[in-house]
Amino acid sequence: MDIVVVGAGPVGMTAALLLAREGHRVTVLDRDPGAPRGGAEEAWDAWERPGVGQFRHPHILLPAAFRTLVNELPQVVSELTALGGVPCNLLSGAWGLDAIGGRRPGDERFAMMAARRPVVEAALGAVAARTPGLTVRSDTAVSALLIGHERVPGRPHVAGVLTRGGVAVHADLVVDAGGRNSPLGGMLRDLGAPGPLEERAETGFLAYTRYFRSADGKLPRMPVWRVGHYDSVTTVAIEGDAGTWALSVGVSRRDRALRGLRDVGAWHRAVALFPDVAYLAEEGEPISGIMAMSGMESRHRRFVIGGRPAATGVLSIGDAWATTNPLFGLGMSMGALHATALRDLLRTADPDEPEKLALRFDEFTRTSLAPIQQGLADWDRHRLAEIDAATGDVPVPYETDDRDWHFRRRHGRRPGPVRDRRPRLALQAGARFRQAAGSRAAAGLRGHRLAAGDRRGDLHRPRPGGKGRRTRPQGAALLRSGPLTRGTPHRGRRRGEVNP
Repeated sequence: MDIVVVGAGPVGMTAALLLAREGHRVTVLDRDPGAPRGGAEEAWDAWERPGVGQFRHPHILLPAAFRTLVNELPQVVSELTALGGVPCNLLSGAWGLDAIGGRRPGDERFAMMAARRPVVEAALGAVAARTPGLTVRSDTAVSALLIGHERVPGRPHVAGVLTRGGVAVHADLVVDAGGRNSPLGGMLRDLGAPGPLEERAETGFLAYTRYFRSADGKLPRMPVWRVGHYDSVTTVAIEGDAGTWALSVGVSRRDRALRGLRDVGAWHRAVALFPDVAYLAEEGEPISGIMAMSGMESRHRRFVIGGRPAATGVLSIGDAWATTNPLFGLGMSMGALHATALRDLLRTADPDEPEKLALRFDEFTRTSLAPIQQGLADWDRHRLAEIDAATGDVPVPYETDDRDWHFRRRHGRRPGPVRDRRPRLALQAGARFRQAAGSRAAAGLRGHRLAAGDRRGDLHRPRPGGKGRRTRPQGAALLRSGPLTRGTPHRGRRRGEVNP
């Protein structure tokens, strides 16, 4: 088949490589320039991707994404390693806990790789450049879809794309990997399609991130839990390649007082209040300013309407289908599963039956990925309501009749329906332990309670400097509290960053 992939991000390039290996003729189109010549630092310092707002925000190859590369595209792993990618394990921070009992046989299935997103994309691009049957065209934006002979009554059939330069690129299948801001939905409606139908959360989170680098190229000790949830903020610590790491503070978009975290001094003062991660802002040299990320609302698009595809000849994968809270880092993992499923379906698909392909792909998406996405969306909704309750004029406990939420808080279950019987898929998508140190249940739940959930035990666990959860300041007071951690100048200001 002749296949056009729109978008050269990690998901689009993974799909393109998988499909090219199957013998398909694949063309990748991306609106932004390609990677500059050189290594990891050139990719980080010089590569501008204005079409990807989150390009320099933290990403990590969690177990599902990393396993896909190891099993399907080992050349990418080799390229990433050569660029400084760091092999690590999702559970490594917890091996020292008595409740976990140290490293055990089988823990290798939680292997992952740490690398900044520009470095991941550079590795994928390098492998793509030497892959037969795969062509990547950078600086090539798509402006419209080409319409072909109708295959389903009343539904347009996509026969390729039209570039902004006026070049028609014909294809048997168009794969939309354009990310959370993909324009292809609007292009489908321009063709007369009844969708896709989009559902979007009313509000979401904001994240404020700073990157650091060690003097000796080695990573500092990472926290036992990379994600920690507190009364009104979430902290995320993510290791990267070549001795770099990122520290993010996530807040509710409704909490306007905490938008002051854009200020480097306020950010450091706030981070200093959380001993689990405060040391990460004191070690190493800052290599970025405070990078602010918005647009983190959960949303998903439905491409089958009334039992029929909105259009044939086009399929959406990864964030172009649905988005999850970036604080959990599941985007690349879910996208890798989506790309692998597409590859598998095309092995038996009849090119003359595009409706059947669209329905089968939708069935996989609904049954295998949608429960995870919906579970995370539900988690966002409850978490935002909990923050509202904790930051009101009179803080009160958050109350809800949702038994799933209470169960997840109590037992650390993944954010998904309690009745969902696919825990392995969530585990493969990448996640982490939530059980507090010393919990007798943690050992029994080991390997089964891995999820992109929250560590609620921290909300009530006493911390240095206070006796309980209400000792930590909220809102504007949070920005004024604590010692001011040093903040050395960063190397250059980038899109989305705030000057110190």
